[in-house]
Amino acid sequence: MNNKLLITICLLLGTLFSCTPQQGQKTLVEPYAEGKPYTRWWWFASEIHEKDIKYQLEWLKENGFGGVEIAWVYPMRGDSTIKHPKWLSEEWAASVNYAKRTADSLGLGCDFTYGTLWPFNAFDLPEEYGSRSFYQQESPADRTLTWDHPRKARIINHLDKQAFAYYAAQMDQGLKDAYKGSKSGIFVDSWEVETRHLWTAGFGEKFQERFGYAIEPLMDNLYQPGNEDVYYDYMTLLSDYVLYDFYQPFTEHAHTQGAFSRAQCGGAPADLLTAFMLVDVPETEAILYEPNFGRIPASAAALAGKEVVTSETFTCLYGWRKWGGKGPHQDEEQVADMRLIADALFANGTNQIIWHGMPYNEQGKGKNDNHFYASVHVGPDSYFKDQLKEFNDYMAKVSRYMRKGRVYSDIALYLPLEDSWMGVEYPDSLQMPWVWGEYELRYVFAPNYLQGYQPLWVNAKVLSEAHVTNGIMHYGDLQFSALAVDVEWLDLTALRQVLRLAKEGLPVVMAREPKQPGKNKSEEFARLYAELMQLEDVSVSSEEVLTQKPLLEGEDLPDFWCRQDGEELYIFLANPVAKNLKYPLRYGQAFEDQGSQRTLVVNTKAGAQPLQLNFKPNESLLLKVTKDGKVEILDLGFAAKKIAE
Repeated sequence: MNNKLLITICLLLGTLFSCTPQQGQKTLVEPYAEGKPYTRWWWFASEIHEKDIKYQLEWLKENGFGGVEIAWVYPMRGDSTIKHPKWLSEEWAASVNYAKRTADSLGLGCDFTYGTLWPFNAFDLPEEYGSRSFYQQESPADRTLTWDHPRKARIINHLDKQAFAYYAAQMDQGLKDAYKGSKSGIFVDSWEVETRHLWTAGFGEKFQERFGYAIEPLMDNLYQPGNEDVYYDYMTLLSDYVLYDFYQPFTEHAHTQGAFSRAQCGGAPADLLTAFMLVDVPETEAILYEPNFGRIPASAAALAGKEVVTSETFTCLYGWRKWGGKGPHQDEEQVADMRLIADALFANGTNQIIWHGMPYNEQGKGKNDNHFYASVHVGPDSYFKDQLKEFNDYMAKVSRYMRKGRVYSDIALYLPLEDSWMGVEYPDSLQMPWVWGEYELRYVFAPNYLQGYQPLWVNAKVLSEAHVTNGIMHYGDLQFSALAVDVEWLDLTALRQVLRLAKEGLPVVMAREPKQPGKNKSEEFARLYAELMQLEDVSVSSEEVLTQKPLLEGEDLPDFWCRQDGEELYIFLANPVAKNLKYPLRYGQAFEDQGSQRTLVVNTKAGAQPLQLNFKPNESLLLKVTKDGKVEILDLGFAAKKIAE
């Protein structure tokens, strides 16, 4: 064989085996595998150059990031004269495909927001597939802040799986080559569709069939006091539409493309726990959603056997300002303040941080931050650039520990969904420009008598699929020694399941006597409740029911999250000042902490282990508990430094 032929064969083989793997082959990058933070990568509508894509991805790799989520938004400053490739065109796709291949070559993950801005919208979406309210005969095409601004787009009807299918076919045509290589997530942001009087064809007929009365004559007063029972029935049916015409098809469709679904279900008018269980990667956000909300997606992930819980992080940490200007202290963010948020998220079940975020920039030019009002700026010129990699390494380390084994479970706590639907609107003190309804479940916490336990939220669906053996409730790989129901309202279907489980031997705390929600009342409710309260292991008193000791005992316990890896436990305790963080943070809030101590007991299988914990200012702790009861404090190795103003 001559040398020229040998070289030709080698080049052909090299091309064959070095090319990006096709769909169905082994992935190059396991998504989120190392726990390294991702960043949302904002592509403002403009010409996108390969050299700049490569430069930014290489910079991310060097600074401890694990991947990106590309998000396509409006032209900078809303300037429609800026030259850019048409949405989903071949030129547009070429840049996306290059970004995906380059990310693969660097060992970075690459997810995609499944559309331009949010919520899902399309420029040529047929009117019949558009979102509408009860009072709209036609769905408006008025979405202009998109990649092709000011071209008008129409928001899809999230209550119609056919509308999603039409929309998805367009998106997949643009992303078909970007799906190749490592597995990518397709992402839907928090629900930003008008929810008042939300409607779809056939809703009235289904409502009549299900509840036995017409909803149409009652829609005018749906949100008025005295109509809570009607609103509850409306939300019950609306939830089913959202779950099974949007979130379930969204996940199923992702799988047909060799991708996976990632979703912020927050704000959706639905049974949120079930919604988060239906997606592959449930995502919370902070701090427009406060960290306590993260226990809902974290519980859903544990129940559904999902390993990763992500969070859009550091959004508007010092406050929010309308489009057209910077938020308070934007470009002056203190790493210590951001660590407070990250640690609060970890202590509520998050184990993968996604920065919010990094704009596409041309190398050597000024940063694209004009009108980038909702985001901490990630880039070589970040205000906190000198601490960025060390901070990323810290978050990656905690994330990896919070993936070991499985989520530790002890108490099942019933999520007060019925209370939220019967409550209708938040009081004025809890409303914000983007928050009005109790259905969002933003302000739910475990009751004080469960302090020291790690309760996971459950709902009627979970109870219906659980079983009890020897007094322990089993759901998937999780085990619960008791069920706590501390609500004002309880659906009849849920009460039936509580009674069934109690009869099978599960201890139940019925902290309050609940009432039946909805317009149609049943005599069965009172009978079942009376029967339930006659059972030996059912009581209004937690002291009579909870025979298992809490994992931690002590005064003023910090927020914590625990993982169980075989016979070992890993307990992350957030710094006490990170407990119950509220939006917005005060600038430099983390530096108000002077350090603190906590005396507590860790209840292990080998017995109670007393412990004195010293929290240094702005630092959290990670405990390892061995099978013989030894408690070790693991070194997390990071202290944020104050950046001089």
